[in-house]
Amino acid sequence: MFNWSTPQELKQHFGRASICGNNRVVFDIGGNKYRLVVEIQYLAKIVWIKFIGTHKQYDEIDVESVNEY
Repeated sequence: MFNWSTPQELKQHFGRASICGNNRVVFDIGGNKYRLVVEIQYLAKIVWIKFIGTHKQYDEIDVESVNEY
């Protein structure tokens, strides 16, 4: 279980993660070939996967509203 209470605490563990609006975080996977977008509710300690795809597919989505997984 993770123990982050804020996006800043997450960045301390995953410095290359991108903090976005709507509680979204983007992680580069596989040498930046793939992207993982999650929504995090920090107080409840819940993480929802919102998108996994190639870098090219990622370029076609809106990170703050995507709900594909």
